[in-house]
Parts: sequence; structure tokens; C-alpha cells
Amino acid sequence: MAQQLTLDLPADVRLEAEDFFVSDANEQAFAMVLAPEAWPDGKLALVGEPSSGKTHLARLFANQVRATIIVARDARPDAPLPGGPLVVEDCDALPADCEEWLFHAHNHLRAMAQPLLVTGQTAPARWNISLPDLASRLSAATTVTIGTPDASLLTAVLLKHFQDRQLSPTPDAMAYLIKHIPRSFQAVGDVVNQLDREALAQSKALTRPFVRAVLDSMGDDAR
Repeated sequence: MAQQLTLDLPADVRLEAEDFFVSDANEQAFAMVLAPEAWPDGKLALVGEPSSGKTHLARLFANQVRATIIVARDARPDAPLPGGPLVVEDCDALPADCEEWLFHAHNHLRAMAQPLLVTGQTAPARWNISLPDLASRLSAATTVTIGTPDASLLTAVLLKHFQDRQLSPTPDAMAYLIKHIPRSFQAVGDVVNQLDREALAQSKALTRPFVRAVLDSMGDDAR
């Protein structure tokens, strides 16, 4: 049977408070992000691998304090300075021509006693920031890390990915996935994306045999 044409449609990602699952791996990050009054010097760096929940936590913080959210790759060197709390997502990918803007934004927020949340895959001290004054200020930020997911968080993240894509794996398929995929947020996202594509292309339900076949086709990347 010929495969159907698949389209990379965005998932309907839910980022409400009730959609965030707290476990040992992220409870410290969850508590700190939502308590900006306790951040030393009014700034916090949230660190975690891709798909670990940084964006979700950043949205919860932004909703709580009405912060402006900027994705670093979309930053503009001529943007106005923030008038209130600020989130800079993927700040480890900040364009070089925007470093001076973020330096002035940092100082502006500090003078106004408004919080700054930055996110990245590694701690700010490891970011490739060429402006020394900005590098030193970001490196001084308190850093909180989302850790490797435990079994309960891995299950919750898997379920959320499926829910966002309106997919319904069978219970034995879920059990197989939990047992056989790496404890990595990135691996979970990659596997669910592939399952979504293959299920649509082959018009198959997410049963244990189907899931096993897809994981086998992905090889070591899914194990």
C-alpha cells in the first residue's frame, strides 16, 4: 500500500500550569522560576536539554509577572528596552549584534528592580558571548537546571507529547516505550515526532508492534 503524504503540522502544545508535571528532576527549577522575588540580583538562568520544559516554565513565569518574551534568534539590536520583566529564551544562541542590546536591557531591568529570566542548554558561563561586560553579568546569574527525567516525569512528558498531537497509544505501547527509549527529553520528542509521522503515513494505530517497528527503524538513536 502506498504511503500517505505527510505534512509537518505544528502540535497543539498546551503550556498552562496544569499541564506542567513536577517531579524530582524539575521541582527545584519549578519552585525557583515561579519565585522571582527570591532571585539574587533579580536574574535567573534556567538550563536544560531541548524539550525539557524550559519554554513551558518560562511561559508560566511570564504569565505570572506579565513579562515580555523574546526568543534570542529573533532579537533585534534596535529593539526598545523592556518596560517590565523580561524572558530571553535560547539565550545561548543570541546573535552577536544583539549582545549590546541585552547588556543595556540587563542594566535597565536591574535599575528598575524588574526580573530577567534567560534560558539555554548550558550554564551562561559556557555561552559564546563576545561582549565581556554582558558575559560577566550573565555568568553571575543564579543557575537552576532541569535534570534527567525520572520514570514518572518521562511518562508524563511522553503523555503530554502524545496529547499535544492528539495521539492515543495503547497501554502496552506506552509500557514498551517507557522501557526502551533513553531517559532524555530530546529522545522523547524525536520518538514521538517519528511515531506521529509514521502513524499518519501508514494509517496505523499506535500499538505495541507498530511502536516497536518504528523504534527498530530509528536504530540506536531511539534506544
